[in-house]
Amino acid sequence: MITLSNTVDAIKTKRDIERMKKALHGRDRLLFVMGVSFGLRISDLLTLKIGDLRNQSHLTIVEKKTVNTRKKRKARRIKLSQTVIDEVAKLDGKDDDYLFQSRKGDNKPISRVQAYRILNDAVKRAGLSINVGTHTLRKSFGWQLYNNGIDITRIMEIFGHSTPAMTLKYIGITSQEIDDAYEAIEV
Repeated sequence: MITLSNTVDAIKTKRDIERMKKALHGRDRLLFVMGVSFGLRISDLLTLKIGDLRNQSHLTIVEKKTVNTRKKRKARRIKLSQTVIDEVAKLDGKDDDYLFQSRKGDNKPISRVQAYRILNDAVKRAGLSINVGTHTLRKSFGWQLYNNGIDITRIMEIFGHSTPAMTLKYIGITSQEIDDAYEAIEV
């Protein structure tokens, strides 16, 4: 079920991530995989070109919005997963082609609106009941980091947040999850 909301959810389970991957193919699947693996904003993902990743082990990108504590844009270096390396190797395009090329034939990337549609259609096909949008990818990345024990201050730095509380709220830590943590250590 998709509801109109000002907020979107993270995809919080590996099972649901796998369901989403199965609901997508080709370019759209790569968009999803890179989104939940890299934590980049959709505006940064959509500007990537094939040459940015082809025959590379890392992606270096200067995010458009994120600035460090000195208010300077800093290059972010992201290790590419074998899945992404393999998917990029299958691409037929030239290095200067957009990775998420529009099918309109205008040598432009897909739009944010098209990315939103792709994700919402996939959620329906996957049978998930979450509020999704393009920011779901970034939030899912943060949730996976947190859920795998990565220190909140490191996640905070990746996202460019000023407080741990902001990061916890952003990735969707709910009061129920906090209650569950207390119950898990009850003696």
